[in-house]
Amino acid sequence: MNDRYDAGAAGYGADQYELVGYDEYGQPVYRHIPAQLAPQQPYDPYAQQGYGYDPYATGRQQTPGYDPYDPYATGQGQQTTGYDPYGTTQQTHPQDTGYDPYGQTATSGQQPRIPSPAAPPAQQPGGDGHTAHIPQQAGPAEDDMSTPSGASDERQYDTGQFAFVEEPDQDSEDVIDWLKFTENRTERREEARRRARSRVIALLVVLALVAVGGVGYLWYAGKLPGLSDSGDDSRTTTATGAQKRDVVVVHLHDTRQGGTSTALLVDNTTTKQGTTVLLPNALALTSDDGTTTTLAKSVEDDGSGGTRDALNSVLGTDIQGTWRLDTPFLQNLVDLVGNIEVDTDTDVPDPDAKKKGAAPLVRKGEDQTLSGKMAVAYATYRASGESQNAQLERFGQVMQGTLRKMSSDPQAATITVQTLGQILDPSLSDKDLGAFLAQLADLAKGGDYKTALLPVQDDGTLTAQAGDSVVKSILGGTAKSPDQSSAVRVSVQNASGVKDNTEKARVVLLNGGFTFLDAGTGTTSDDSRVVYADAADKENATEVAKTLGLPATAVTEGKVTGNADVTVVLGQDFEPSSS
Repeated sequence: MNDRYDAGAAGYGADQYELVGYDEYGQPVYRHIPAQLAPQQPYDPYAQQGYGYDPYATGRQQTPGYDPYDPYATGQGQQTTGYDPYGTTQQTHPQDTGYDPYGQTATSGQQPRIPSPAAPPAQQPGGDGHTAHIPQQAGPAEDDMSTPSGASDERQYDTGQFAFVEEPDQDSEDVIDWLKFTENRTERREEARRRARSRVIALLVVLALVAVGGVGYLWYAGKLPGLSDSGDDSRTTTATGAQKRDVVVVHLHDTRQGGTSTALLVDNTTTKQGTTVLLPNALALTSDDGTTTTLAKSVEDDGSGGTRDALNSVLGTDIQGTWRLDTPFLQNLVDLVGNIEVDTDTDVPDPDAKKKGAAPLVRKGEDQTLSGKMAVAYATYRASGESQNAQLERFGQVMQGTLRKMSSDPQAATITVQTLGQILDPSLSDKDLGAFLAQLADLAKGGDYKTALLPVQDDGTLTAQAGDSVVKSILGGTAKSPDQSSAVRVSVQNASGVKDNTEKARVVLLNGGFTFLDAGTGTTSDDSRVVYADAADKENATEVAKTLGLPATAVTEGKVTGNADVTVVLGQDFEPSSS
């Protein structure tokens, strides 16, 4: 852009406009130079003339000593005003005016006026007292940068050009509230998701810990499938002998039909396993006098103390006490616990039925509910031709069913025992028995209870299977059957009709150096018999007959019972005095 603009001919006497600078909006500012005052000479923007360009737009006559860079300096002998950036400078000299960057003329004696952005540019007086015209500041679309001389600029600024701040919307507060609500709701959802993820993670951790603990317990207890029955489980084998067990022997006395049934109640406190070990009456024991006898005979003759010691010797275990349970007390116990449920294996007739063909007292089937009377009849029932082991297993079923119904609280179990009113063996108090039964009841309810039959051979000795599966694994002992080779074993059945004859025959045989085996009582017979099965035992049978005072004709070959070498049937002709 040229520094000057010639409105007429480019010569002296034409009106001209001189660029003096730019306003604060970046638009050019021109000064009108009348034709008579516009010499054709090169433009000097820093020329020192009264109307020359002042870089600080002070618009003052420069006088000697005046510093153009000192807005507060004044000439000598002349009073001028300083630079007023808002064009409000009041002149005290009537012929000197200041420069107004907004195009407003400041004259002395007039009220200063602050220019409005919307007001059109006004004409400024030049340095020589003439008016300098500043063209309107147009936008980019306007090309006319000047106003002809003498023309009046009537254009106005559009107020929209200065609308830099948008008017606030009346719904702005509602929008802000909605944004805040949306943000808060989003944060709440995210927080809820985080809490849910935390709970899920915590639950998974707890389940993992429970699973690991359960597997560890099953491994420790030897109950993991594929490991518990493994023969190379060194941990179980090593720890078997070191396990702690509480053992109580219980003798069931049948007060109606006679006879006894014996079992060991075992609480393995190390593995948390309960077991009922059924002991056949044919189990061979060593009596107090060193002779060999059977479990049934030991219970009858040696009592609880002697039988307990004999069992400890044979099984290599430690029995803490004896519980004598007569059938009336068993009936009361089942009634106290509120009946029991048993899977019965046979129909049991009612022993009190007065006519044949009456309905059975106990029916065969699963989950049969048994009262006290029914439980006693089932536990002592032995059908014709059945072995004693079949009746013994029924007794074990009744015991386990009774334990499942007993209280697991020691105090409550003790009250149940005291309510029975039975006289206990001195080796076991009612408090100790109650606490022991409560522990077994807890195991039975949890499924950690089983019943095992001790295998016994025909001669009453224990088999190798018994030593491994029951004596060692369950009882933690060592099987030691009595030595049967030192004396002839004589089984005696009393058929004389006199009960005392069994005891008299036992004394005579023991004194004669024989081993006595009790075969119970039988149908009354007139004649006595001494039977041997092997020809090698004929001489022994003859010696037994002489010892008992029986004639030689009583010796005969036949079938012997049990584990005896010779069987004796005492008839009415037996006279203990003669023997």
